[in-house]
Amino acid sequence: MNQSVLSIISSLIVIIFLVPVRAQNPLFTDRYTADPAALVVNDTLWLYTGHDAAADQKGFHMKDWCVFSSTDMVNWTTYPTPLKISDFTWDKTGYAYASHIVHRNGKYYFYASTNGSGIGVAVSDRPEGPFKDALGKPLLTNDDCAGASHFWVCIDPAVFIDDDGQAYLFWGNKICYYTKLKENMTEIDGDIKQIDFTNFQFTEAPWVHKHNGWYYLTYATDFPEKIAYAMAKNIEGPYEYKGILSEQAKNSDTIHPAIVEFKGHWYFFYHNGILPGGGSYSRSVCVRKLEYDKGNRMRLSGTR
Repeated sequence: MNQSVLSIISSLIVIIFLVPVRAQNPLFTDRYTADPAALVVNDTLWLYTGHDAAADQKGFHMKDWCVFSSTDMVNWTTYPTPLKISDFTWDKTGYAYASHIVHRNGKYYFYASTNGSGIGVAVSDRPEGPFKDALGKPLLTNDDCAGASHFWVCIDPAVFIDDDGQAYLFWGNKICYYTKLKENMTEIDGDIKQIDFTNFQFTEAPWVHKHNGWYYLTYATDFPEKIAYAMAKNIEGPYEYKGILSEQAKNSDTIHPAIVEFKGHWYFFYHNGILPGGGSYSRSVCVRKLEYDKGNRMRLSGTR
């Protein structure tokens, strides 16, 4: 095959992948997506999701992650697969669980969880990837999760970079862990601690953001899951429980939050199971607008 033909084929592949997706809920109907993670870079919102394999699944079958972008929350662009679970050669599970992506020092860091092998971190110079394993080993494993005996505890990473530049990593199932990250974003910095959930139940899927001087810890609670949140004046707590932000997702036992501000508006991303063939293992990412009342408490508006 000559070079000109290869060039034409490459151009066609780019055209096929970089197609705009019109606004809707669920946001994407050509595949099953879950566990959203949103990132705003300049005038673009990047949305990373897990990828449920197909319709009518009877268990989790997730081999890679997806990435999309939008500049207006109406039209979405779909990109090639940014990362596969097989890119982490140390993984023994084959499950591409929830992820979180951050931008720092000109690079993009992709924190990804597995079903028992730990949390890894991959890196890219571009938000759409491709991402490559940054360490060749997990950043965290079950050995870092004191007080837990179940094998799926080391999941659901969520990174927050505070105003002073300090980065924190939250994660966990049943127990919410957190630690500081070094400037290089690929090493933990100091002790691993736990958020005190004495007065409210944490299940999984933490997400941390800041608004008007308050830190918000949003997370899945109970099972089937709902989304609850707590607030604190210090990122390490103590956090005060504020209630349920979102009830159980339609046709899905799980739900996973992502909260960002984009062009003057706040958005709450989550997943449900309402596409044809959908359910707890064939899910679909959706979005609702998020608002704050005079007491800085959160509430949702828009389509459920």
